[in-house]
Amino acid sequence: MTIQTRMLGVAALALMASTSAPVLAQDQTVTMIQCGDALADGYDGFIKTWEEKNPGFKVEVEVVGWAQCQDKITTLAAAGTPVGLAYVGSRTLKQFADNDLIVPIPMTDEEKASYYPNIVSTVTIDDTQWGVPVAFSTKALFWNKGLFEQAGLDPEKAPATWQELYDTAKAVTDKTDAAGFGLVAKTMDNTMHQFLHWVYTNDGKVIDGDEIVLDSPQNLEALEWVKKMVEVSEEGPTAYEQNELIALFNDQKIAMIEQGPWMRNRINEGIEWGVAPLPLGPQAKGPGTLLITDSLAVFKGTGYEDKAIDLAKWLTNPENQFYYEKTQGLTPLRPVPEVESLVAEDPTWKPFLDGISNGGPEPLFLDYKGFENVAIEMIQSVVTGQAEPAEALKAADEAAEEFK
Repeated sequence: MTIQTRMLGVAALALMASTSAPVLAQDQTVTMIQCGDALADGYDGFIKTWEEKNPGFKVEVEVVGWAQCQDKITTLAAAGTPVGLAYVGSRTLKQFADNDLIVPIPMTDEEKASYYPNIVSTVTIDDTQWGVPVAFSTKALFWNKGLFEQAGLDPEKAPATWQELYDTAKAVTDKTDAAGFGLVAKTMDNTMHQFLHWVYTNDGKVIDGDEIVLDSPQNLEALEWVKKMVEVSEEGPTAYEQNELIALFNDQKIAMIEQGPWMRNRINEGIEWGVAPLPLGPQAKGPGTLLITDSLAVFKGTGYEDKAIDLAKWLTNPENQFYYEKTQGLTPLRPVPEVESLVAEDPTWKPFLDGISNGGPEPLFLDYKGFENVAIEMIQSVVTGQAEPAEALKAADEAAEEFK
């Protein structure tokens, strides 16, 4: 055997040894985007436990600020480089689904029944769920007891109907230096949200399946009352979005404001306040509110969609979800036993739960932003006196057809 032959034999053995030796596989990465300033409290532990239950998979979370988050998620998906799991506004699900960018996240009857009524509808299109609810907010009416007292009103009694809301606001406006009510009409998404408070406290709807039902008697009443409230609200409502009204409330320049549960922690010390369910319209069947959810959506094309769905459901299971809600100050998504203790410890939570059973979602449009702009234009035209409620509502109903 020549030296060359021997060397070839050694090389072949070395190659065989290298190719037959066991190779440790690297973990597959499940990418996730969470909107906000930091990883949600508790998520590091939840994710670590999931990884232990799913050997061979590692979760990589990127935290993206609110201002850029939705745009980044959409851009990645449209470019064909989607993130595996992402925090999205449920209002965007229809557009993502229609463009074949996300996968369905089926829910069993047991899973659906675990939520408060109407929650699952915020992520459902044509009987299919396209996201897992992860954050939830409802609204209630806050009032300044000191201003009520100055106006000769019972400081412990909140208005329960639209008529009482107007009468109370008028008394404050007439008898104090404050405006009675904080009316939202700025070019912001929450202008539409605030109008939906009126819609859902009068048994109204915006869209029913694929049918636009904005131009209804219930919604006309809602818009007429918005117009009526202008005379007892702060001057120039088109200059204010709902969060800017918090400053006016804290400066005691408005007596009543409609806000989410986070408002309880933003009221200045020294202000005596109360919180109650949103006042009801003439057609109301019970307490109502706007149901806004954000969701975890699973994007198509990663190759690990099933694992991403499993992770989404793990992060939002009843135990983990309630911990997230309590630390974030969010309305609970499920009537878990801990909710009773939450209300017992802090009764100001109750108004945010009372309206859920008759509440309604942000309407799911293919072009949500297009509809939002139509709704804002409708509200502003009525608040500024440029249009009457009936004509503004009819025009908005017709314009909304383009975006469904």
